[in-house]
Amino acid sequence: MAWKTYAGEELLGSIEQEVERVIKRLQTEGWLVKLCIGTDSQVKGLNIDLVTVIVFRVIGNGGFMFVKKQRIRQHMSLRERMLTEVGNSIMIADELRDIAFTNNVEIEIHADINSDPKYPSNQAWSDAMGYSKGMGFTFISKPDAYASSVCADRLCH
Repeated sequence: MAWKTYAGEELLGSIEQEVERVIKRLQTEGWLVKLCIGTDSQVKGLNIDLVTVIVFRVIGNGGFMFVKKQRIRQHMSLRERMLTEVGNSIMIADELRDIAFTNNVEIEIHADINSDPKYPSNQAWSDAMGYSKGMGFTFISKPDAYASSVCADRLCH
């Protein structure tokens, strides 16, 4: 499926073009921008719905996001699903790496994984953190991972 705005409007250019256009506009207006990329998933029968978001955090002025939804037909363990979510986010972040670097914008990977061992999702935490950091991205997990655990979560259910 195509990338869309939160309001549901399909983006016309490639995700790289659209993100760069937005970053340049915001920076021209004098704002500091950070990209927070997160994915959430929901098992629905034999399918898994995945929602990935690119949140443009406009420092001191809120933010907005681009959204991509997809459905896969596959059975996965919880750990596998958590790592698939993080993998989707890292794939998008990697596509945007050069644009972010050129425009001096930080990219954070937000994982819907709890850092507290008492939660089941924690079984994927160290792998997800290592994957993100190994790829050169800042890793944020629950409870601070709003891109995945709030933004993508709301659109996934």
